[in-house]
Amino acid sequence: MTATVIVRPVRDVDAEELGRVQAACWHETYDHLVSEAALTRLSPKRMAELWMHYAGLGPEYSHVAVLVDGEIVGFAGSGPSRDPDLPGIRELYFVYLRDEFHGQGLGQRLFDAVLQPGPAFLWIASDSPAAHRFYERNGFRLDGAERREPFLGEEIHEVRFVR
Repeated sequence: MTATVIVRPVRDVDAEELGRVQAACWHETYDHLVSEAALTRLSPKRMAELWMHYAGLGPEYSHVAVLVDGEIVGFAGSGPSRDPDLPGIRELYFVYLRDEFHGQGLGQRLFDAVLQPGPAFLWIASDSPAAHRFYERNGFRLDGAERREPFLGEEIHEVRFVR
C-alpha cells in the first residue's frame, strides 16, 4: 500500500530536511558515477543553505517537495535557461526521488508540478538509463550536446535532452 503523498511548493521551513533528503538522493543516484570519497564530502548543512536560497527565489523557480506523512521524499525544480544557446527556454534543473518511492508515479507528479508542456531542456548524467527513459517518455530527446560537470570535486559526464 502506498502512503498518501502531497506535491506542493517548497517552503523555507523545508530547507533543513531537504538538505538531508538531497544528500540521501545523491548517494542513491551517483554512487556508480563518483567515488565514495566524493560522496563523503556531501554536506546536508550546506545543501540546506542552498534550499533556503531556492525557497526565496520566487514562484518562477517552482521548486516542489513530495511529502509522505510529513516526510519529504523527493523534490524538483525548474527555471530560466542557463544555457546561452537555448535562451528563453525553460530548464528542468532537477527531479530527485528517494529510491524506495520509485515506480509509484511520484517522479511524474514532481515533473508535472515544475514543468508545463512546451519547449524545455535538461542536463543529465550520461550513465543514467532509467532517467533517460523517463525523460524520453516525457517527449525529450538527446540533442548531441555534452559536457563534463564538476561534482563534489570530481566530474560527471552529462548529456542534454531537449523537448
